[in-house]
Amino acid sequence: MSEASKVRIAGVGSHVPERILTNKDLEAMVETSDEWITSRTGIRERHIAADGEPSSSLGIAAAQAALKDAGISAEELDLIIVATITPDYIYPSTASILQQALGATRAVAYDIEAACSGFIYGITIGEQYIASGRAEKVLVVAAETLSKITDWQDRNTCVLFGDGAGAAVLTRAVDDSCILSSYIGGDGAFGELLYMPAGGSLNPASERTVLERMHYMKMSGNEVFRAAVNAMNNAASKAMAMAGITSKDVDLIIPHQANMRIIQSVAKFMEVDMAKVYVNLDRFGNTSAATIGIALREAMDRGVVKKGSVVAMVAFGGGFTWGSLIFRC
Repeated sequence: MSEASKVRIAGVGSHVPERILTNKDLEAMVETSDEWITSRTGIRERHIAADGEPSSSLGIAAAQAALKDAGISAEELDLIIVATITPDYIYPSTASILQQALGATRAVAYDIEAACSGFIYGITIGEQYIASGRAEKVLVVAAETLSKITDWQDRNTCVLFGDGAGAAVLTRAVDDSCILSSYIGGDGAFGELLYMPAGGSLNPASERTVLERMHYMKMSGNEVFRAAVNAMNNAASKAMAMAGITSKDVDLIIPHQANMRIIQSVAKFMEVDMAKVYVNLDRFGNTSAATIGIALREAMDRGVVKKGSVVAMVAFGGGFTWGSLIFRC
């Protein structure tokens, strides 16, 4: 890639709802315990959107923070990409809602659906628009309200998920602070191991789909765990090879915040100490596509990510999808 086509992450923002749901709260809702949840997942609490608080509301707040961080106005944006599996509507796109709310009158706007890998997918797509000369300023937003498609009677899944949004502004790089590599992949053969059965054209909403609780996420936990570890390890390896670096050159790894055991397995595979892995799973749970954006903004605020830091992001999600992106801050 030529110097002129290099792309940087110019601004990062995040937002989570005010309400916090703790493991103790869940003990009163389903047959579970704080000890059981913490020991198996690493999660202690998560943020939950209020009634009438859609994904777009979280995404707008995260986008505004990212634009402010980048020093860019919404009117300058050429493209808005929203990654979500919990859109406000089937249509119009949540990106269109953000476009109007932000006043981004020049921007093309559309959604992508890559589940937990959505933030990395979105940045990878946005990077190509800028590198090819089709855009100069791109906003990528990952916004999720998983609480609205969580079965609060299913103790195996309801303990995992939370709500939130992360956002990044992409521009052309002006120095060596830029995206070094990105890799995305997927395999649709395993889609029904992690999916929501109803609500689309195959099983449209009906009395039967509601009574059979088909409008909630379904997950085959053990199979997803094994696939996630393998896919994230593979994605990280390919992204590092594309960047011409090894894990020793990476200052910080920000993995998808799904499960502590998955995160530890990825760290072991990459042969890095957990001190180099950013984890906020305990306070936010799994917010799907939003997890990495939320973690990245927090790591910056805490001074863990500094100018010149090499950061590796890696994710896995339903579909199955996976991806890794490496950048110098």
